[in-house]
Amino acid sequence: MYIHRNFEKVLAKALKQTKIVLITGARQVGKSTTVQVQYPNYTYITLDDENELALALNDRTLFFRDKKFPLIIDEVQYAKELLRAVKLETDRRQSKGQIILTGSQTYELLSASAESLAGRVTLLEMPSLSARELYGVDFQNSFLPDANYIEKRGKKIIPYDGLWEKIHRGFMPDLLDSERDWEWFYRDYVRTYIERDIRNIINIQNEMKFRALLVSIAARSGQLLIYDDIARDIGVDIKTVQRWISVIAASGLIKILHTYKTNAISRIIKTPKLYFMDTGLLCYLVGWKTPESARNGAMSENIFETFVISEIIKSRLNNGQDIQDSLFYYRDKEKREIDLLIKEGNTLYPIEIKKGATPDKSWIKNFSVLEKISDISIGPGAIVCQINHAMPVSEQVTALPVEYL
Repeated sequence: MYIHRNFEKVLAKALKQTKIVLITGARQVGKSTTVQVQYPNYTYITLDDENELALALNDRTLFFRDKKFPLIIDEVQYAKELLRAVKLETDRRQSKGQIILTGSQTYELLSASAESLAGRVTLLEMPSLSARELYGVDFQNSFLPDANYIEKRGKKIIPYDGLWEKIHRGFMPDLLDSERDWEWFYRDYVRTYIERDIRNIINIQNEMKFRALLVSIAARSGQLLIYDDIARDIGVDIKTVQRWISVIAASGLIKILHTYKTNAISRIIKTPKLYFMDTGLLCYLVGWKTPESARNGAMSENIFETFVISEIIKSRLNNGQDIQDSLFYYRDKEKREIDLLIKEGNTLYPIEIKKGATPDKSWIKNFSVLEKISDISIGPGAIVCQINHAMPVSEQVTALPVEYL
């Protein structure tokens, strides 16, 4: 069964504006299925096909000679050399939306596309299923805790029954099939990721070390990303850890949030935080084999925070919005922390994330540090938690059920 994706709208918009659209994203998030279902009139080619791949690598003129436009070229990361030919082919045609490219090895693919397709391509990142999509919520707006968003979102509330079962199972489309074994899926997912993606980008002399890195960063989801600690844990040098994590981030498996920097506050630390984009993969890697162990275990707060952050990121990606320059967190040398800052225009919106269901004013005590910032406005804040209904915590802060994401 195909679930319509919120991403479809931003893809349709992009195809009306540029000749080429490149869709990146982690493996198995639904890129290929979405473009094939939504654009059945496009000629579909996958470079998983060895014959097509050989043509793409060895005879790019012949590759395009008998292809009927418009085209979908899937798994384009296997033949980055094809992108120059894509440019030439689209330059011969005037219409928009001529070619949809998809790829999962974002690390090198983005640099190749920037060089070959500058001015002709729209880059989009497709996330895995969102909670909105899983629960059938018809709502497109990006999460923002202002009055307008809260009012509109409040009219579309559907209870997130069995939420921790969803958090534990994860948000990959294949896992919608209840017969699909959870552990087998993620075991094969990790193997495929290492064998098909990572080996093509970096030279892994010891796959067990790389697997140990995945486990180590999964255990740190929602925490500070301290490279030295990880390097000590797995027994490799810090430069290797930094290189490997940059590749994992570019593959769409994790997102890294940086601290919000301003001259008005001089004691901000520079250490970033990392978050897995799929909580099912996170639970698999750290060994939480049941929803109960995820909900009640030592990492439950971090797992819940990871879920919330990933859902907010998905809401932005599904609207084609920027992540790097709009999502931050706050932490200073006095260890005062704000889980998330959303920068929209010249306004910062502070967000605190708690697994609990009874909001307390102490949860937002650190919001006051933002008053020192004079060059930007501070908008309404929110506590995202497991409360049953939205309620004010202060004049400027609302406690929101997780269903408001």
